[in-house]
Amino acid sequence: MGQRGRIAAMMLGIATLPLPAHAQTVEELQQQIDELKAQLRELIALQKAQAPAAPAAATASTAEKPPFVAAPPVTLPAAVAQQGAEQSAPTPAASVVADAGATKRRPWFQKIGLRGYTQLRLNEIVAGDATAPAGRSRLRSPGDSGITDQGNFTFRRIRLVFSGNVTDDVAFYFQPDFASAVNDQSNGERREGFAQLRDAYVDWFPDRERRFRLRFGQSKVPYGWENMQSSSNRLTLDRSDGINSAIPSERDLGIAGYYTPAVVQRVWDRLADDGQKLFGNFGAFGVGVFNGQGVNRPERNNGLMTVATGTWPFALDELGSAFRGQVLEVGGAVMRNRVRPEVRTGGVSAASFKDDRVGVHAILYPQPVGVQAEWNWGRGPEFDPLIGAITTRDLDGGYVQGMARVRNSPLGPFMPYVRWQRYRGGWKAITNAPRLETDEWEIGIEFQPIDPLELTIAFADMTRREADERRIGRAEGQVIRTQLQWNY
Repeated sequence: MGQRGRIAAMMLGIATLPLPAHAQTVEELQQQIDELKAQLRELIALQKAQAPAAPAAATASTAEKPPFVAAPPVTLPAAVAQQGAEQSAPTPAASVVADAGATKRRPWFQKIGLRGYTQLRLNEIVAGDATAPAGRSRLRSPGDSGITDQGNFTFRRIRLVFSGNVTDDVAFYFQPDFASAVNDQSNGERREGFAQLRDAYVDWFPDRERRFRLRFGQSKVPYGWENMQSSSNRLTLDRSDGINSAIPSERDLGIAGYYTPAVVQRVWDRLADDGQKLFGNFGAFGVGVFNGQGVNRPERNNGLMTVATGTWPFALDELGSAFRGQVLEVGGAVMRNRVRPEVRTGGVSAASFKDDRVGVHAILYPQPVGVQAEWNWGRGPEFDPLIGAITTRDLDGGYVQGMARVRNSPLGPFMPYVRWQRYRGGWKAITNAPRLETDEWEIGIEFQPIDPLELTIAFADMTRREADERRIGRAEGQVIRTQLQWNY
């Protein structure tokens, strides 16, 4: 019998080996296993004897090897089978490696989020100087162009936010607004519903814990707690003149860095879980450099606006049961800038003007009653009617606000509030940087009948100087204001 015949006979013998009975002893099973091992060793030896020394012949011989015929399984007692299973089980490390290899990362374009909100308003001047002769102030507000003697419904904001993580340490944020207006259209008329860029930036997190971030692009300038808070999250309808006049539209093009210690993040997470209206995570500490001319405006003086901010929340639980759940947040900010306001003759001013400020803030979050206050002082551009030109003057202003929080009612959660604001100074984002003189009381209430809808009703008693250097004096009046906001 040739070698191939002997190999085939051995394999046939292995395949036809009778199965052991379940009653066999371990010694009998071991004897059968030893016999199988001996036959396999002989088979392997015969195969090696056929393999030529030359590489080419080895390849040919490998191609001619007979197919492997598996022996039928040998049934072992439970104790032996369990021992073999324990020895052959993969180690935890091997399992983790296998799982990691099997897990596929989602591509970045599958990790983009889309959200937004829309604000529909109706303002009605119920008493006061809705109109005035030429050269005299009318009841108007730089925060809402819908406060006029001829207006009804207006869109204050229509925002869409695209955001996501490109990688584990790079995230992006893009937000346009579709409620912007363009003036001087047909016969000087105003047209609304235009899209305008609000935010377009990328965040880079150098550390694994994401405590520190660098932000590049157009984003909010870290000055003023109220300025940094999203309009979708703010309780009052508009920001105060005193704080918002520092950074009208709140944004500029530049670079900023933010750092948030873990202890601060834990307090903010606790407040967010409780449904408090936070200012957004701009870091407990932030610094930045920006163009300084304002949102969507080109740089005009080859200078940079520098800002720095700091805020710290203190949990007051240890002060006693009366302070359980209360958090007091305090902080401040500084800003240094040189700006060239737009002038009525066209273009911007020939000279740059100082635009420097320092501000402080304090917030006692409503549990269920809270207080919020900000104030700032500085020097900035302001039109002087005596000399008929823009000059640098002192400014100061801010607000004090009280609010309460009712978590449950037949109408859903609601928050009543009252705010007093005051400002004396220029408004650099309007032509010729006119002077504002604002004194205003506002009382209102925000309802949330269902999660996506927020309804705010407010009554304001205003005494204001109109933001137009061609008009003098101050207008007085009362306004009923309503806003419906829907989130998506």
